[in-house]
Amino acid sequence: MLRPRSQQADELWLVLVDASASTRRHGALSLAKGVLAEVFDSAYRQRARLAVLQAGGREAQWLWHGRKASAELHRWLQELGAGGGTPLLDALNQAGDWLLRRQRAKPSERQRLLILTDGRLRDLPPLAPLPCPTLLLDTELAPIRLGRARQLAQALEADYHHIDDLAPGVLGRTWRTS
Repeated sequence: MLRPRSQQADELWLVLVDASASTRRHGALSLAKGVLAEVFDSAYRQRARLAVLQAGGREAQWLWHGRKASAELHRWLQELGAGGGTPLLDALNQAGDWLLRRQRAKPSERQRLLILTDGRLRDLPPLAPLPCPTLLLDTELAPIRLGRARQLAQALEADYHHIDDLAPGVLGRTWRTS
């Protein structure tokens, strides 16, 4: 049975984007941008709120904090480049803290986390699962794949998919039903 939008629980989609130098290789960043465009469009159509956290350079940077999707996100996406280190662990910590604060402020909100990364971290310390359903999308496209993104997904108890395995529209269905 369909419920009026006013009676439906709000949704928040937090997107964590690894924009380190390694994601420029082999077209990984270009593929990730295509996925992000799909996510942003889907969030707009479903009236989900978005938060976007970019991990690249020296530190993670918040770009969007729980607002509705808009054309501004697509402009950011066109300009998204990659470089520097991988502050992914910092981004994961920030994301977890932010999600917990948001859950206290909005207990009825349904949260989802999407992580796009090639997993190329120097070390993988012990990690705790994040406080909402999580999907890790592996963007590693190098001829010799290290498989660290799969290890990261296991440590976070996240669903795992490789970007090569996604057909158009599959991400949206997979992520929303997790």
